[in-house]
Amino acid sequence: MASQLFLFGLLALSSFTACLAVDNNNLLDFCVADPKSQVFVNGVACKDPKQVQAEDFYFSGLHLVGNTSNPAGSKATLVNVAQIPGLNTLGISLARIDFAPTGVNPPHSHPRASEIIVVLEGTLEVGFISSGFDLRHISKVLQPGDVFVFPAGLIHYQRNVGSGNAAVIAALNSQSPGTISLASAIFGAEPPIKDELLSKAFQIDKKAISYLRSKF
Repeated sequence: MASQLFLFGLLALSSFTACLAVDNNNLLDFCVADPKSQVFVNGVACKDPKQVQAEDFYFSGLHLVGNTSNPAGSKATLVNVAQIPGLNTLGISLARIDFAPTGVNPPHSHPRASEIIVVLEGTLEVGFISSGFDLRHISKVLQPGDVFVFPAGLIHYQRNVGSGNAAVIAALNSQSPGTISLASAIFGAEPPIKDELLSKAFQIDKKAISYLRSKF
């Protein structure tokens, strides 16, 4: 009986210790980002609360159509901690993505966030690739008012399949989701990935690798 009580107490103590090691909630009402701070933290240091103003929590611009005159035919207008300092530590951000006819948001991933989009206008094909050995391609065509979710870290894309312009609002559960565009990352990294490696990975010759690299 004594040994059972000791074991129970040990388990309770370890659980309590684990709880003490983590605080998932903010310890301040807000921590407005101070980009001028010399303090290096995982995020951005806090501005003096006495200097905080309403403008620190405000952004205007998502009503504006982005300039889609680029090779991809799309434009993302970001609203993260760089645009709204008050987002610091809150774990959220937004974006508006505009698409010209046939425009695409090329395959990419957000290493630190899941994403949910709502279609404002147009007709979009969206999809993501599951991880693991099966690499399932899960896709759907969306209409205005439709909502779709991209799980964190997975490769995903959007493509305008309608006859006119398209636009979405995207919400992400990180103040700084990060974006890794596959083609740009692979062929535009500096210093570059060796041609020998890419040639073997993609099963194409080095001339094709050089051509693709020249595009990025």
